[in-house]
Amino acid sequence: MAQRPSTPKGTRDLLPEQVARRNYIFDTIRHSFEKYGFAPIETPSFEYSSTLMGKYGDEGDRLIFRILNSGEKLLKADKMALEERNIPRFANSLSEKALRYDLTVPFARFVVQHQNDLPFPFKRYQIQPVWRADRPQKGRYQEFYQCDADVVGSDSLLFEVDFVQLFDEVLTRLKVPDFTIKINNRKVLSGIAEVCGEEDRIIDITVAIDKLDKIGKEGVIKELQDKGVSEEAVNRIEPLFDIDGSTVERMNRMEEYLRESEIGKKGIEELRYIFDRCESLGVNPNRLEFDVTLARGLNYYTGAIFEVKANGVQIGSICGGGRYDDLTGTFGMKGVSGVGISFGADRIYDVLTELELFPETVSNALEIMFINFGSEGEAEVLGMIRDLRNAGFSAELYPSNAKMNKQMKYANARNVKVVIFCGSEELDSGEVQLKNMLTGEQSRVKLDSLIDYFKS
Repeated sequence: MAQRPSTPKGTRDLLPEQVARRNYIFDTIRHSFEKYGFAPIETPSFEYSSTLMGKYGDEGDRLIFRILNSGEKLLKADKMALEERNIPRFANSLSEKALRYDLTVPFARFVVQHQNDLPFPFKRYQIQPVWRADRPQKGRYQEFYQCDADVVGSDSLLFEVDFVQLFDEVLTRLKVPDFTIKINNRKVLSGIAEVCGEEDRIIDITVAIDKLDKIGKEGVIKELQDKGVSEEAVNRIEPLFDIDGSTVERMNRMEEYLRESEIGKKGIEELRYIFDRCESLGVNPNRLEFDVTLARGLNYYTGAIFEVKANGVQIGSICGGGRYDDLTGTFGMKGVSGVGISFGADRIYDVLTELELFPETVSNALEIMFINFGSEGEAEVLGMIRDLRNAGFSAELYPSNAKMNKQMKYANARNVKVVIFCGSEELDSGEVQLKNMLTGEQSRVKLDSLIDYFKS
């Protein structure tokens, strides 16, 4: 017996209606990106491993899908590394390429490679799939789409303000009823490490703090201790998990906490600017939240950090991003600041599905189907279909003179809006019979006014 086919875990097939719904999300995001002046680019689905590795921290590197070398290249594998049980070095010798983990690092490579052809600041958007060898679960896939917008070549905080407005505009247009845009600053986290006397453990501290939602306060404390963070430092960090109050009150408390850290105070100053500008531009302040525990766990962030949650839905963040002041520096182009955000299209899809927020007009429904009465009159019907298509309507003729019941069943399966009966009698009379498949209502329309009928 043949094995039943299936998709790998963490991936999924999309039916026509699902594709139509996802395109609705893409089109909404794309419209806003272009309105804010971003231009589209594309990069390959895989990069050299050296381009990706070391940019996401140890945990991120472990989630990169490596591509096995093929042919004779496999014979060049570093067997000595295997004998020495140096698994990372051996793995590198087996794999020169890897599927992209996100769109940001490939974008940094793109900027360096094409720097002489780009205007700076350069604003780009990109809507393409990425891959992560993560454990599949609800809202977490191994293959998924990201919708990114980035600016490189400017350290102006005006772009952070634009990105907060983009979050607000896109999710409002998608009619997500309740969401929170969480904002922090990497300088604040660096200030925390400085105040605690653990500047050299900033990565360990941020990675642990970023897991607060997943493992709770006690879990974070244990991870900090396991990483070797001193007990005194842990005791100084612990009260931060319970900071509450309004955004202004939280920032005031953090400013006092960071009074001996210049970099920490700089982070608070930048946050105040972003919050003040966004509120003055009409962003609902109830949607904005300063979250000192937000770290996002990626090593390349250096300034503002963003994360968006859909409230009332059991799913992780649906958007994220932040500023990275020297990401292109890893590819030899120093001193180029950048900031960017990403919409998680697949998670947004799940949110809209769970909350039943997709408009009824978003579907793959066929607008018009002609019943097939055989070869007689077929040429005239095909001519009508051509004219309807030229007028902007989706239309087709059922492919065979099957029983009426079978043709109508197909029309129902395709969610056809209107079925047209146009046999020899209708052609002789110059009128066709229409059936509205939504209401069941039937009517007759003259052939020479058919297009005008649908336009009205």
